[in-house]
Amino acid sequence: MGRGKFKSKPTGRRQFSTPEDMLAGTSNRPRTFRQKEAEHEEEEPEEVSGDESGEESEEETSKKKGTQGVIEIENPNLVKPKTLKARDVDVGKTTELSRREREEIEKQRAHERYMRLQEQGKTEQAKKDLERLALIRQQREDAAKKREEEKAAKEQKKAEARK
Repeated sequence: MGRGKFKSKPTGRRQFSTPEDMLAGTSNRPRTFRQKEAEHEEEEPEEVSGDESGEESEEETSKKKGTQGVIEIENPNLVKPKTLKARDVDVGKTTELSRREREEIEKQRAHERYMRLQEQGKTEQAKKDLERLALIRQQREDAAKKREEEKAAKEQKKAEARK
């Protein structure tokens, strides 16, 4: 078997069992694993009596794969699907919002409340803006009066020059 360019890699030395090898019992799987497996299977059927045999067969069918069968863990993050029938659904019931959704709604309401107060001129920023606006209006009025006076003074000089 050609190993190619990378001969030093450990992946080149792997030998996988074929289905024929596994059936013949000549696979490279450690024999101790088979012995432990056989011992584990022998321990379970010893305590079976006539009444308990039905109960144990139910337990074996619900046996989980891997470590789940050995260790029973209550996972708080595990979401169990809840099936509801259409007749059981409560239309009037409101769903609880997540923390982020609640915070977003509170933020929007606070912004709307602030904008309403801003329009009414009750916030500090609105008061500052109104003071600035009043000052600008006063300056414009003064500038307009000054222009009017200058214009009137020019017309008087022209009228005096004509005479």
